[in-house]
Amino acid sequence: MTTDSTTDSVARVEPRRLEDEMRDSFIDYSMSVIVQRALPDVRDGLKPVHRRILFAMHEAGLGPTRPYRKSATVVGDVIGKYHPHGDSAVYDSLVRMAQDFSLRYPLVDGQGNFGSVDGDSAAAYRYTEARLAGFASELLGDIDKETVAHTPNFDDRLREPTVLPSALPNLLVNGSSGIAVGMATNIPPHNLREVAAACHQLIEAPDTTLEGLMDVIRGPDFPTGGAIFGGAGIREAYREGRGRIVMRAKADIEEGRDGRDRIIVREIPFMVNKTRLVEQIAGLVRDKKVTDISDLRDESDRDGIRVVIELKRDAVPQIVLNQLFKGTQLQSTFGVIMLALVDGEPQVLDLKTMLEHFLEHRHEVVERRTQFELRVAKDREHVLEGLKIAVDHIDEVIRIIRGSAETEIAAAQLRGAFELSERQADSILNMRLARLTGLEIEKLEDELAKVRVRRRELEEILSSRRRRMEIVGQELSALVDKFGDERRTEIVPDTSNLTDEDLIAEERMVITVSHTGYIKRIEPHVYRSQRRGGRGIAGMGTKEEDWVEHLFLASTHDYLLIFTTAGRMYWLKVYQIPPARRTARGKPIVNLLRMGKGEKIASIVRAREFSEDRFLIFATRRGLVKKTSLAAYRHVRVGGLEAINILDRDRLIDVQLSDGSNDVILATRLGVSIRFSEEDARVTGRRTQGVMGIRLRRKDDVIGMVVVRREGDLLTATELGMGKRSNVEDYRSQRRGGKGVINLKVTDKSGQVAAIREVTDDDELMFVTRNGVINRQMAEGIRTIGRNTQGVRLVALDEGDELVDVACLIDPIGTDPDDDEVEVEVGVEESVASSGSEE
Repeated sequence: MTTDSTTDSVARVEPRRLEDEMRDSFIDYSMSVIVQRALPDVRDGLKPVHRRILFAMHEAGLGPTRPYRKSATVVGDVIGKYHPHGDSAVYDSLVRMAQDFSLRYPLVDGQGNFGSVDGDSAAAYRYTEARLAGFASELLGDIDKETVAHTPNFDDRLREPTVLPSALPNLLVNGSSGIAVGMATNIPPHNLREVAAACHQLIEAPDTTLEGLMDVIRGPDFPTGGAIFGGAGIREAYREGRGRIVMRAKADIEEGRDGRDRIIVREIPFMVNKTRLVEQIAGLVRDKKVTDISDLRDESDRDGIRVVIELKRDAVPQIVLNQLFKGTQLQSTFGVIMLALVDGEPQVLDLKTMLEHFLEHRHEVVERRTQFELRVAKDREHVLEGLKIAVDHIDEVIRIIRGSAETEIAAAQLRGAFELSERQADSILNMRLARLTGLEIEKLEDELAKVRVRRRELEEILSSRRRRMEIVGQELSALVDKFGDERRTEIVPDTSNLTDEDLIAEERMVITVSHTGYIKRIEPHVYRSQRRGGRGIAGMGTKEEDWVEHLFLASTHDYLLIFTTAGRMYWLKVYQIPPARRTARGKPIVNLLRMGKGEKIASIVRAREFSEDRFLIFATRRGLVKKTSLAAYRHVRVGGLEAINILDRDRLIDVQLSDGSNDVILATRLGVSIRFSEEDARVTGRRTQGVMGIRLRRKDDVIGMVVVRREGDLLTATELGMGKRSNVEDYRSQRRGGKGVINLKVTDKSGQVAAIREVTDDDELMFVTRNGVINRQMAEGIRTIGRNTQGVRLVALDEGDELVDVACLIDPIGTDPDDDEVEVEVGVEESVASSGSEE
């Protein structure tokens, strides 16, 4: 006996390679995961577990209008009848279908704690209750009319649907995500109205192109709102089935009570944990990667999300927001993979194909439903026709029934007498006597007429595909009216290539640099226009040994080319200069640049672009000039570069832009000037010292340079506040390197020349003294007189003070020639310490 058993066992053993067994077993497992767990069906957009949960709730009578039932009951029904897996997996799926921040249109109406956008988990299923949401009931509509195929459940006791009738395009409107073996799906949710409109377009014109559908469906519509950054990823996903969509939070910028700006985050990207997001922002502040945030609060409640980000006083909100987008989940990416099961096989689908599969499914549902209803109508018509024959021959029918010994005999005689079917004969035998009243007979005839009309309608529907598709569209429109809502997610243009500069408003700013190297920017309206001879207002709080040395107007987007007396150049953007109040000293420029020890600023040139046809004209104290293309200074290193070769005992005093065809005027401290064409100075490289511009007298130095660009006058101002305007034409053009002509008669009353500028009547000037007092006045108020004169009083100076610079503002701002008030300040704080920089 034992021998025979052993022989049979050996006979059943089949040799098989291990790798073949592993491969086949893994493929079987993979297909099971793909088909039975991880991927949704393209027709109803559901995975098996979701479909079984909804069907079990439908079978239990948990409709939208019925009382809630414990979630534990639902989970038990699903596990016991259709889905023999873990209860936690089933409950987690049910919870997600109830979360309005996970599904665009929730499928389960939950009561109790079903989790939150902060990542809080739902309460245990013994505490929560659930029923079908109205949206889900439409996925199950007409399921009892043989609209979809059914299959035996896991133990062959019951039957379950292989797909739901799904009157709504659930796969697109709610999306889906899942990880299978070797593949994954990640379909974003969409707005029902837009998807339905695309379906209607395909019904009316099946040859509609994918681009035509994308005009209707603008893009995903996430339940948490937010914004989609750019449309390139959307178009790629709709065309190829794969794409990358950048999501951003929605944030408003508000001004707080203390005048500081704040960022209010009201909507966050889809599937982002709000608590973790707040922690990320706090981490950036803690690590000093974002330095302009002073406070962070989460004020969210049941009415919605509200995360408050308080900013420091001088912070630029758009720049801070841009930093948060780059460093936190305020900006997140949704990787679209439009993978779904088509006839049991996974396929990556484009938008049009996905809509076509849904519409074909709905067409099949309508067709099968119509066939079912036609069978019911024909059966009812057949029965009613039999009853009608019986009513018309009631006496004969009664005679046959009374004369029959048994029911079977009566049925057989009725069939023979009136040519009835077995179904009709049974109906007659089961008819109540009350149906023989006149009113009931009339109702019978009306019902028969209606059934016949309905039968013809159903036959017409079955004979026309166009008619069936119209029904699909009509039913979809009715559901859109019921469940449709406005789009929540905004689609904004892609500005990912924008720099911080692009987020800065372009504004004119007054830039001031002190003798000891403090720099600041301030809005021009701070300074009130005054009449000639006024005392002016304080423009910078300075220490006793410091004074304002440079002042000019520039745009926040301008480049500042900063040249030092040693001949080096540094690069800076105007918006990078910290803003400050009028009387504040500003920031040490060494904190913004990597200047060498002992370097002082000689000139600052504004530039927008480094073009080949623009030139820099250099002037040194010893009378040398140099002309170099602006393009030679395009590539600036952090540590600066050598702009001009400066000789011993010389220093750079000024650098100006030119178009290559201007005249140049050099002026000296002792009142001499020379005018020559810049074409006399050939273009040289960056590391050159230049050529002779003016031959200086003993103990004289060059104090200024003007590149003549306009038909104006030459303004000359002296250290003691005297000065004049002289017509530029009074200065004859000479060859470069000459001794020049008299520019201003220097006397003890006037003092030596402090600055020269080219001006017209429309120019507005700022006169700067060593003690930091600024006088602002129009150039037209200064008299034009001859070249060889002493001039008139321009600025009234305090004792011991002297004029050090004149700035020309070409575009006058807020000019008020009738305002002669002294030290009047408009809308600017006065009390600022004169020592230390403003924070």
